[in-house]
Amino acid sequence: MAAESPGSKSAKANVNLSTADFALEHYVAVTTEGESAGVEQLFAEVFSQKVQASNAQSHSRSALIKSLKKQKREKLNCVVSTDILEESADYMVAKVTLKFEDFTKTDLVTLVREGNDWKVSTSINSYK
Repeated sequence: MAAESPGSKSAKANVNLSTADFALEHYVAVTTEGESAGVEQLFAEVFSQKVQASNAQSHSRSALIKSLKKQKREKLNCVVSTDILEESADYMVAKVTLKFEDFTKTDLVTLVREGNDWKVSTSINSYK
């Protein structure tokens, strides 16, 4: 029975990332609604995140995934909007805006096609 458990867990975590729109929608759910299914699947191996603030920061794929898993089921109290800035057959650049009561976070997200799936390859955050 123990051998069946990990297999069923990975099947549960498998999310549909067959289009850039699905991947972007899942990224928003993961980062703002505490969705934890398919987090590892969503980010490209070469993923990096940059935070433009008074002290610029960078985060690796593993650090972000670890952080997102800790936020499981935590929903951010903000209004989310997404705009597709550029799109081609193999990549998409989107602007995700999170409006909180006292500030706004802007996330420029680049998604790339890897085989049959779309993955997030970069994220650049700024705050106002």
